[in-house]
Amino acid sequence: MDRRKFFKKTALSAAGISLVSKNALLAKTSDTEYFGIHSFIEENPEAVFIMRTDVDVKTNGTAIYNTGKAFAESVLVEKNAGDAGAVPVSNLVAIKPNLTLRRPDADGYTIEGTMGIVVDVNFTAAFVDRFKSFGVDADKIHLIETNYAEEDLTHGGYIQFVQDAGIHLDDYSAGVGGIDEDKIVWKDVYNGGYFKKIPYIFPVNAPDSWLLNIAKLKAHSMGITGCAKNLQGTIVKNYQEHCRRITSGNPDGVIDENLVANREEIIYANYDRHKDVIPRWDKPYKNGGIWQETWGTRCLDNNSVIKAGLHVVEGIYGRDGDFVSGPSLGDNNPDGLATDYMSNVIIFGKNPFHVDIIAHWIAGHEPGNFGLFHMAMERGLSSKLNPLDIELYEWKTNGAVMEKPLSDFPRTPLKTKYLTRDYDGQTETYWHLCNEEYDYTPASVENKGDNNVPTDYTLNQNYPNPFNPTTTISFSLKKDEMVNLTLYNVRGKRVATLINRKMSAGNHSYLLDIDTVNLQLTTGTYFYTLKTGNFTETKKMTVLK
Repeated sequence: MDRRKFFKKTALSAAGISLVSKNALLAKTSDTEYFGIHSFIEENPEAVFIMRTDVDVKTNGTAIYNTGKAFAESVLVEKNAGDAGAVPVSNLVAIKPNLTLRRPDADGYTIEGTMGIVVDVNFTAAFVDRFKSFGVDADKIHLIETNYAEEDLTHGGYIQFVQDAGIHLDDYSAGVGGIDEDKIVWKDVYNGGYFKKIPYIFPVNAPDSWLLNIAKLKAHSMGITGCAKNLQGTIVKNYQEHCRRITSGNPDGVIDENLVANREEIIYANYDRHKDVIPRWDKPYKNGGIWQETWGTRCLDNNSVIKAGLHVVEGIYGRDGDFVSGPSLGDNNPDGLATDYMSNVIIFGKNPFHVDIIAHWIAGHEPGNFGLFHMAMERGLSSKLNPLDIELYEWKTNGAVMEKPLSDFPRTPLKTKYLTRDYDGQTETYWHLCNEEYDYTPASVENKGDNNVPTDYTLNQNYPNPFNPTTTISFSLKKDEMVNLTLYNVRGKRVATLINRKMSAGNHSYLLDIDTVNLQLTTGTYFYTLKTGNFTETKKMTVLK
């Protein structure tokens, strides 16, 4: 359906929500031909950043827009041709806010009471205005979401905003086979556990496009939804049904030739391997560990091929429970309502799993208790499990970036019904925090501490090798010092500086994603060199495309 016909049906704004940005003709305010992510974020792709906010109430749309505007202007900056991560303003821009179903038919539903289910429209509006300020044409900006109904968009203020801003939010409800093929971007999945091919909503994964991923800080059956799960909504129906159980057959319109032939065998084998290792994975029944294993496999297939320029968790206000329902009537009462809390943080970075690990901790949970993060490490999509091992910086809109310990940031506990321990004699409450201690020592890729300090320097062969698009480079340092890790082509020309900073003694790893760092490497041989103090070593890697 044509975008303008779709939105002509209704132009109601959400009750109680102040929509600030309504200027569809916002003028270009700079002469730049390129934009991109702030260089410090670009140069630290494994780090996570937190910006504190100070919005008083969730209905203060002016404050939320101004906060989003200051944030967007500090992280999205002008670039020059040849700069790392420079994106031409002529490119298409896809923005994936969490706009999933608000479920207005649920008992106890109110518009204001369910604001925390979706990313606040004023926050999204601030980013749209930032892109326009660079000269990105409104007609090139697309909001992306598979899982919504028109009433959801109306109540969230998004229909009014899209009309005013002149941008796209297309109707993809017909799914694969019911929409034009030129509106679908198919991507092959390399070594997937469930998918062989995934269809994406245009322009996600299209040439000359750039994706911004904005998740909401909220609880869900899978834990805290976060960035990795939010990308599920970039997939065309009904391929996006990742929460569907493995034994229930294919969703309508999903054909076997796009799926791994022995997918059930793979998932059950991995589940058998994980169920005695990953906390709560031993929960039986259809809503237990095997369900999470199935969802996680699909989620990781998706994250292995989708590329976003930046992953953001909007936590100006966060939400407990699960959609409309929550612990308002007590932790053991599934019929209560969820609650929104002023958590006042924005969490962001280049690696969605590292961002999500920190988001889980901020929401009162211990990340080691969530199976998705264990599975992401196995797939080479994350190099960390322990939140204390992730480089963490506080972000200021004036350009100041300060490394901070995780304990410096406040937590807003958001209860979930994730894999409740109500089996084998256990009596955990229905709504709970997964906050039990977790021993990260055997699970972390990077272990620290005096007992783990290496006695020498080493640079290991990247794994996997050959690879596409991700591989892990691990190395060891016997003392704290400056580290430079650089990638060269076969002619000896520098392709990218991967690390250039002081690092602590210990075992380290760097997850190289050739698409995320905008290298766009072709098939062939490359070399990576580690330099630190008097130690220099070079190894060879191979890219297969």
